[in-house]
Amino acid sequence: MARKPWTAIVAGVAGLLVLTACGGGGGTGEGGGAITLGFAQVGAESGWRTANTKSIQESAKAAGIELKFSDAQQKQENQITAIRSYIQQKVKVIAFSPVVESGWDTVLKEAKTANIPVILTDRAVDSPDKTLYKTFLGSDFVAEGKKAGQWLTKEFGSAPGDVNIVELQGTTGSAPANDRKKGFADVISAEPKFKVVASQTGEFTRAKGKEVMEAFLKSQPKIDVLYAHNDDMALGAIEAIEAAGKVPGKDIKIVSVDGVRDALQALADGKINHVVECNPLLGPQLMDLVKKVAAGEQVPPRIETAETEFDQAAAKAALPQRQY
Repeated sequence: MARKPWTAIVAGVAGLLVLTACGGGGGTGEGGGAITLGFAQVGAESGWRTANTKSIQESAKAAGIELKFSDAQQKQENQITAIRSYIQQKVKVIAFSPVVESGWDTVLKEAKTANIPVILTDRAVDSPDKTLYKTFLGSDFVAEGKKAGQWLTKEFGSAPGDVNIVELQGTTGSAPANDRKKGFADVISAEPKFKVVASQTGEFTRAKGKEVMEAFLKSQPKIDVLYAHNDDMALGAIEAIEAAGKVPGKDIKIVSVDGVRDALQALADGKINHVVECNPLLGPQLMDLVKKVAAGEQVPPRIETAETEFDQAAAKAALPQRQY
């Protein structure tokens, strides 16, 4: 099927790009036309996020759903503006991946008042009012952190002396950063020799991961392990480790979360030691949910994606077919 052109719409703040994917029917989402979905994305901070966006856009086209897409550029105020724009446009369903967990109640109440159902994707919100959204689709970030911690305890279980760990956290206040930190800490806290000697946000980006790792290497005389909340930060950190004359994967063991192609290649090459998967290809499941909530059907309050882990052998096996 030929792809129809995208139409750019400026939605309330400078630099907030809203893209409209042309589907069949009218753009209001009302009556008998196509279902209109307003999706407010976090940004394009990582390879994972790029793959997530592509999955959503392609799946909307395949499902015949008219997509209005906005890139919040990592700013909550941009997402709120986009959601309010979707409410004004009377879309049929709103979905978004929240930049941070807190501060959504007001705009979600506005959507509820307008009778527009909301779906959370990838990241959750901390609102006590669960009626403000229909469902959450995504990963169990606490479980991902626990998997990283469990790998660490097995890898260093018989190692003598303290094991010094540095942690590259995700965006401050975001659900994956909060939960991956908690899950990891819950596991390693049972063993006193595992010590997190430095922990700082790398903002889920490769550039910031490199910058923070450079600072860790200068401030910490002994680093045994790097735990990165996502692969892009780990890949940036590898650059810093190599520039410091150390061998990533040997001098400093690395465990990260996501499973993007570049990280699996680094794992295959021995520069990363373990990767916990977080699947970005949520588009098909999201479109199925959009159709159900648009039709007034009941959906489960939480839907988690199936995910795995990779050691070096698994990474080599997965690389030829990896989609992202």
